[in-house]
Amino acid sequence: MSIFLHESSYVDEDVIIGDGTKVWHFSHIQRGARIGENCTIGQNVNISNNVIIGNHVKIQNNVSVYEGVELEDYVFCGPSMVFTNDLTPRSKYPKGTAGYKKTLVKYGASIGANATIVCGHTLGRWSMIAAGTVVTTDVCDYALMMGVPAKQTGWVCECGLRLKEGYSCKACGRRYRLVNKQLEEI
Repeated sequence: MSIFLHESSYVDEDVIIGDGTKVWHFSHIQRGARIGENCTIGQNVNISNNVIIGNHVKIQNNVSVYEGVELEDYVFCGPSMVFTNDLTPRSKYPKGTAGYKKTLVKYGASIGANATIVCGHTLGRWSMIAAGTVVTTDVCDYALMMGVPAKQTGWVCECGLRLKEGYSCKACGRRYRLVNKQLEEI
């Protein structure tokens, strides 16, 4: 296997990109970034310094993944969604990396188009962030989050279907149970 770098993309020194990964038009991968295998980095994407991206991650067009953000395997970032990394930015008083708040997006989570993830939070495994949502708190595994600010409106299956009463998925057959206000697969 090999990687694909579109001729208009730019990759700094000291970058690791895994086999099978594709980096499309006008994207920039900055120094120290680590990108796993079989990822898709869409058009006009910026991967900042020292960002860690797992395997099989899909980052759609016009997304900036700022320093302090980590994406585990199978994360999906929809078009034009936004990560932040500083809760109190000031042009006149830059804090640099010491002031960045960490954001972790766990295995299989999906973030919809134009959603905003305010830094300093963790998005749980297989969580689903609806398009346009603004996340300002941690998100549970399998949680469906919607609105501004985000509120949990339900649960989703690993396959992405919204779960109804009984927490069984009609599409794939997975079954879940609620334990201490957390959903877990049976």
